[in-house]
Amino acid sequence: MDLFDELKIRDVTLRNRIVVSPMCQYSSPDGFATDWHLVHLGSRAVGGAGLVLTEASAVTPEGRISACDLGIWKDEHIDMLARIARFIRAQGAVPGMQLAHAGRKGSTQRPWEGSSGVAESEGGWIPVAPSALPYNSKYPQPKALDEAGIRRIVDAFAEAARRALQAGFEVIELHAAHGYLIHEFLSPLSNQRTDSYGGSLDNRIRFLAEAVTAVRKVWPASLPLFVRISATDWVDGGWDVDQSIYAAKRIAPLGVDLIDCSSGGLDPRQKIPVQAGYQVPFAQQIRDRAGILTGAVGMIEVPEMASEILRTGKADVVIFAREFLRRPYWPLDEARNLGILASWPVQYLRAAPDGSHAREALEPVVSSPQSTRAQNVKAEVS
Repeated sequence: MDLFDELKIRDVTLRNRIVVSPMCQYSSPDGFATDWHLVHLGSRAVGGAGLVLTEASAVTPEGRISACDLGIWKDEHIDMLARIARFIRAQGAVPGMQLAHAGRKGSTQRPWEGSSGVAESEGGWIPVAPSALPYNSKYPQPKALDEAGIRRIVDAFAEAARRALQAGFEVIELHAAHGYLIHEFLSPLSNQRTDSYGGSLDNRIRFLAEAVTAVRKVWPASLPLFVRISATDWVDGGWDVDQSIYAAKRIAPLGVDLIDCSSGGLDPRQKIPVQAGYQVPFAQQIRDRAGILTGAVGMIEVPEMASEILRTGKADVVIFAREFLRRPYWPLDEARNLGILASWPVQYLRAAPDGSHAREALEPVVSSPQSTRAQNVKAEVS
């Protein structure tokens, strides 16, 4: 397999193995998507990506990282998200949404404003977590969830998935990484519960498994479900790759199709050996030992590295963040360099390597904002 090979997962086909990673924009008043999100996400679809994922979209108001995070906790959020999904699909890419709850890392400043918690008097809130342990001394003290609170959040993930489906998204990713709520339940460093959600590995996986199950009840069997994990905390005694493999084996039969393999973010004591491709071995180990599709992420900044990852079977897709911030259209550039026919927008054909073939390839997509796949899904759930 290579970077520009198609990938079919359930009834959804990605035109290539290039995925736009969820990247928080901190630009959503009351959780609403705006024109910024339409241009930010839409331009990556125009640029040739196979799958475009939204940033972490909060399933409850207190599930936001900051007060300016994207949200999907109420029906009023759907309209603008639907416009974005339609545009992404019209460019030949698959629209996906990452569902998230920030847990104890909520009620904080936007990154360009600082790195501290925001008090209730200044528009913040009391975050929730598995245990009443703050992320660090600058972050707010969270409230430990009781079992009723856990059930409410599990239900909120399902309701968010229902809204994502109504908005026209075709892939859901649950955010279980980077020290946010699901990850907090997984790691023994942040989960010190003594009930059925804490202690043993099976207990710590329980919240993730319940969220997956609840989402799958409303998310059609024809559409893929991903989970992003931090494969290791990079701290002794914390969550690690062996536990990640065990968790992947547990949730795959529940309807998870791909594990997006990131790392870290849970504990400020982490020591991460950052270098090009440093997280790729996690994707390979989970793919090989859990028998599930994986996505490789992290400091993969050149197409040659991405192609090598795929050709050698280390992952099934490559998920890019910063490179898409630097070069939104790099997949089209790379396809041209390789002499590969890519889905050039008809508006840009004068710059394509072979305009006639590109026009033939793309005209069916441009002629209909709603793909046949989307029409089938709509019929399936109506």
